Amino acid sequence: MNSTSSKIGSSDRLLLSALNLIAEKGYNGVTTLEIATAAGLSEKTLFRHFGSKQKLLEAAYDRYHYAEEMKKLFAEKLVWELETDLLLITKTYHEIMNRNRKMIQISLKEDGQLPGFRERTQKHPQQLLEFLTDYFTTMAEQGKIIPDNPELHAFSFMMMQFGAFMNDLDSQTNYSSIRLEPFVLESVRVFTRALQP
Repeated sequence: MNSTSSKIGSSDRLLLSALNLIAEKGYNGVTTLEIATAAGLSEKTLFRHFGSKQKLLEAAYDRYHYAEEMKKLFAEKLVWELETDLLLITKTYHEIMNRNRKMIQISLKEDGQLPGFRERTQKHPQQLLEFLTDYFTTMAEQGKIIPDNPELHAFSFMMMQFGAFMNDLDSQTNYSSIRLEPFVLESVRVFTRALQP
C-alpha cells in the first residue's frame, strides 16, 4: 500500500477504486473482489461497509458529487452581485464536474441498468436547481434582476453549463472551436445582461 492510500480511509479507497474500475470496464464488467483488491482491502471489508456493489456505487455518488459543495458555496461565498456570483457558481460547477468525469461517464453508460440509480444521480442537479432558484428569487426581491421566472432562469443557466460540460467531456468533438473557459465567461456575461432590470 502506498503512502497516499494509507492516508485515506478504507471506505474512500473502496469508493475511488469502484469509480475507476467501473468507468473503465462497466458496472457488469467488474466484480466486488476486483474493487476490494484494487483498494488493498478484502471483499469482506467491502460488504461490511457497503453491502453490495450497487450500494457502493451509490455511496460514491453521494460522497463525491457536487450537492454538498454547492450548498456550502451558496450559504457562505455569494456576494449578491449577479455577474460575480454566477461566475463563481459556474467555475465551481465545472471544477467539480471535471473532477467527477468518471462518475458522469458511469451515469451515462449505466443509466437505466440499475434500479433506482437514475433517481440518485438526479438528486444533485435537483438540489442545484433549488439553490439557483432560491438565489434568483432573492435577487429579484432585492430588485437586482428582473422578477420574471426564477426557476426557469435557474434551469436555463444549468442546462447551458451542463451542455458545455458535455461537449468538453466528449473531447469537444461536436464543437471543437469552442473552448470551455471563454464559453464560461461569455455565458455569464450574456446571462447577466439578460437579467438586468
